[in-house]
Amino acid sequence: MVFSSNPLSLSVPDPTFESWLRDSGYLDVIDNQQTAAAAAATTGTSTISDPTITIPISSFLFRYLVSFFSHLWTLLSLLTFNPFAKLTTNDFSGETPSWTKGFFADFGSYSFPASASQARLRVQENVKRYARNYASLFILFFACSLYQLPLALVGLISSLALWDSFRFFSDKWGLDRFPVTEMILVRFVQCVTAIILLWLNVQMALCCTLVVSYIVMLLHAAFRKLTPVKQPSHGRRK
Repeated sequence: MVFSSNPLSLSVPDPTFESWLRDSGYLDVIDNQQTAAAAAATTGTSTISDPTITIPISSFLFRYLVSFFSHLWTLLSLLTFNPFAKLTTNDFSGETPSWTKGFFADFGSYSFPASASQARLRVQENVKRYARNYASLFILFFACSLYQLPLALVGLISSLALWDSFRFFSDKWGLDRFPVTEMILVRFVQCVTAIILLWLNVQMALCCTLVVSYIVMLLHAAFRKLTPVKQPSHGRRK
């Protein structure tokens, strides 16, 4: 569905119209509107009405510095809010969006966010839409980290084998009939697991994966334009 900036501007104020768009799920309209407004403001400030007027170099430098720090502040603002604020468990239960058409798309599907508010809007919405894609990337990055740190891979496999052996012998010996003994053995296996993970640097691989995955998720979600989503059809009431 295509909207003008505010087709009901004579009767509905802009904040009310924007609130209706948010509640109705047309976040892509708000995103496009903010991008168009920023582009219009940039074009307006860079247009010279009189071609004979000479603008000093210092004004250009000042303008570029202002633009640079504005873009820098927009990027830094990504660290000031929670990107998972609107994420729910239902976002992981649906189908994974297409990697080529949905997640990556083409070059025209990306643009620098015009403001911190637009970056927040994109990040929180794209994290919901592409939650399964980001989870798959996390697993991929973790596998790459384990490949780069073979000892961490050995430690992870050893920990899994230790707990699998404990479960096997627990069922074989019927430790559930001796809760105190079972609790003591569980604590012992937990301590051994922690020693193995720390000694073989599994936590290093996990930390690297978390940092890289978080940065990639923030940048992709902030630069990825919001696309229209299929709205639920409402049947005609009889």
